Amino acid sequence: MAQFFKAKPNKSKQLSSKLSLEITQLDHLGAGMAQYQGKVVFVAGGLPDEKVTVQLTEQKKNYAKAKLIKIDQASAQRREPNCPHYVECGGCDLQHLDVAAQRDHKQNALIDLMSKLGRDLVADEIVAPAITGEAWHYRRRARLATVFDKNTNHLQLGFRQTASSKIVSITQCNVLAKPLSDLITPFAANLNQLKSKSNLGHLELSQAENGLFAVLRVTKILPASDIRWLTEFAATHDICLLLQDNDNQLTQLHPQLLTEAGKQKVTLPFYSLAAENHPQQTVRCEFTPSNFVQVNGPINHDMVTQAVSWLDPQADERVLDLFCGVGNFSLPLASSAAKVIGVEGVPDMVQQAKNNAALNQLDNLSFHHADLSADLTHEKWLGKIDKLLLDPARAGAFESLQWLKKMRPKKVVYVSCNPASLARDSKVLIDQGYQLSKIGMVDMFPQTHHIEAMALFELNVS
Repeated sequence: MAQFFKAKPNKSKQLSSKLSLEITQLDHLGAGMAQYQGKVVFVAGGLPDEKVTVQLTEQKKNYAKAKLIKIDQASAQRREPNCPHYVECGGCDLQHLDVAAQRDHKQNALIDLMSKLGRDLVADEIVAPAITGEAWHYRRRARLATVFDKNTNHLQLGFRQTASSKIVSITQCNVLAKPLSDLITPFAANLNQLKSKSNLGHLELSQAENGLFAVLRVTKILPASDIRWLTEFAATHDICLLLQDNDNQLTQLHPQLLTEAGKQKVTLPFYSLAAENHPQQTVRCEFTPSNFVQVNGPINHDMVTQAVSWLDPQADERVLDLFCGVGNFSLPLASSAAKVIGVEGVPDMVQQAKNNAALNQLDNLSFHHADLSADLTHEKWLGKIDKLLLDPARAGAFESLQWLKKMRPKKVVYVSCNPASLARDSKVLIDQGYQLSKIGMVDMFPQTHHIEAMALFELNVS
């Protein structure tokens, strides 16, 4: 008899019957945690002290995940989400928790992760006050996706849906700076008037000290009528509108500025940071659409100020800034008169950082391109330094810290957007003779589970 293959049902993905659980705490990703049949069950949307009805959606050997069906007994810290798109949009996943409770959770989650390295590692006296700011309308930058439906001839503008590639059409964003949020609806209507709307990519909105900026990705050259329409829209809303082509080249639509050579000059957005030891002076940091910058301006300002204060650079010292970006920390550090070296893995950002050094007339600051996860043996900038600043991506700085013996800085300030990788990398520092002197939470992303942190390590010379 012929036998045919029949796939076995995936038991780990099968839905359970409805269960009643009690949430006891949040994990560091903001999900509620409960116990069921000896397993930890993660319930997105659940809060501590809540009794909930759930349905298991995934079961593993040591844990399970569940879908929140109903809140039977709500926490006193539960709040009605402020955003009409909250249920669908995948952005702000902690709006249902009181802001003060959000910050307490993040600080506790950070300390808990770090304390796993050693019970006495995070004493109360080394925990710095959290850096906090406005809970709403704090984002100075956002990228909105577009999807064109040829059947309806309609262009959707919005954010990605939770755990999906689908787009949620939005009319507002309550964590985006108010002037940018107010642009979403008119921009969506305007783009749908274009003849070539099927050739549009994402839309990036930015608020800078020199105005509002919008960058529209285009996959083909737009017809003249579309250019006129967009130019009028930019003038009406007082936006600096840039088109970005497939080669990442920028064309500015409003206003038209020419260089002495007759070529178009693109206006770049910028923000200012306090100059070290010169409270009345600032350094100017320009960036382009492809550059990474911190989205929360006031928090970034306070974070940079704290990092420079903790490092305490002196005029005769050599300071290394790894993962330096466009100079967010390097520029203020160099204003202290110390010799500063910035290293970044993205070539375009290295060039922009060099431009920023020249713009601020800082000749004690140099920038270099390097893959910081690779072999750095032959890098000329690698050597003995006095102070080190690290601001890596979520993956952390584990590979870079393998060169710690060669650098041997007296102080290390580690700025982290992932406390799990910070905890892992802290072990490398501690094993190399450093002690954790200060640590604090930075609330860069209110209404979300994301935890930014800063830690100071000092070389133990005893």
